[in-house]
Amino acid sequence: MRSRNVWQAMARPGYLLSAWPWRSAGYLLSSTPVGIVVLLAIVIGVTVGSALAIVLIGLPLLALLAFAGVPVAALERRRLRLVDGRPAPSPHHEPAEPGLLPWARTRFREQATWRELGYTLAFATLLWPLDLLAVGMALSVPMGLLATPVMMATLHDGTEAPVLKLWTATSWPEAIGVAFVGLPMLGVCGYVLGMVAVARAELTRMLIAPLEPELGERVTELVRSRVRLVDAFEAERRRIERDLHDGAQQRLVALTMTLGLARLDVLPGPLADQLAKAHDEAGTALAELRDLIQGIHPKILADRGLGEAIADAADRSAVPVDVGIDLPGRLSEAVEAAAYFVVCEALANVGKHSGASRAEVTGRHEDGRLTVEVRDDGRGGADAGKGTGLTGLSDRVSVLDGRLALSSPPGGPTLLRMEIPCEWTGTERSA
Repeated sequence: MRSRNVWQAMARPGYLLSAWPWRSAGYLLSSTPVGIVVLLAIVIGVTVGSALAIVLIGLPLLALLAFAGVPVAALERRRLRLVDGRPAPSPHHEPAEPGLLPWARTRFREQATWRELGYTLAFATLLWPLDLLAVGMALSVPMGLLATPVMMATLHDGTEAPVLKLWTATSWPEAIGVAFVGLPMLGVCGYVLGMVAVARAELTRMLIAPLEPELGERVTELVRSRVRLVDAFEAERRRIERDLHDGAQQRLVALTMTLGLARLDVLPGPLADQLAKAHDEAGTALAELRDLIQGIHPKILADRGLGEAIADAADRSAVPVDVGIDLPGRLSEAVEAAAYFVVCEALANVGKHSGASRAEVTGRHEDGRLTVEVRDDGRGGADAGKGTGLTGLSDRVSVLDGRLALSSPPGGPTLLRMEIPCEWTGTERSA
């Protein structure tokens, strides 16, 4: 399998016989002319801009230097191909409109532009000299050893030759022996250059060519899609509630009334008993359907808001509940629905498991955040992960960028706190 970068090639046999050592050296050496040109351009731009800033002409030139990193980063992403075959896409977005001004506005607002500017300054002042120094130090020792016989033949009438300015070879066997020592060192040099090139390329990629430039956009789109799913789910719940309320419930009401009128017209007997039983069953089915509709999406929540809906849920609770909801307006439908069902589930748990004699529900909206708390004076020891029904609600709250916290030490009290960031959508008072 063909290696895509230097690091993969170094892990395989035959690395020294491949083109990767040469490509590593070329990558490091090619940064020198690029770095010198970039350094000169920055120095000239700053000098001219500062000199002309007195007459205000230089201010736009100095502002344009903020974009100096864009072309340099584009060139560096191309140079990466010498040692890394992985994609190096641009992290920039396309402007919404054509033209220089929309392009400049888009680039000014992007973090990638400023990262590239920082990389350019580091490249022009520090990185390319380090690249040149690394290549020089890696090649000087083995090349100096290999050049000993040549120096023996050309210097001092073939009687002696300096070896790395450390000692002097005074005979041909000694000079040839030194050259043979340089051969394995040249191989070591190939690996050293490869490792330096890998480190340099990874630094460049981290700053100006991330492997997943769209990762942030994907996460954002994922969050948005989850929110859209919640909105669609709430819309579907409202539709089902409306269809049941206007359809099946009305038919059951009519059936119950018809059976009740029929009972009045029938004399006592087996038929009257059957009609009475059918009337009672129809009434029971109607009550169950109303409870189902209430559980799907209570009409009072859509019509009168979160405060009134929570007060209604508290009235139906098996445990006396004190309600203190201060919401002077309406919130989004998804937020109100999530908060309502959290309170309903919490009150159901209070009635079933807590042994509490009283509960309290409070809610407020401060600093762009809805906070709802449910307390009870029960025995405590509640665990959201043990079938309390709050796990799914916690996921639902997290979709809205909120959080659900439960505190229930043994012996009580129990406190359930929900926070969701949100803004007002209407001015109608909901509590």
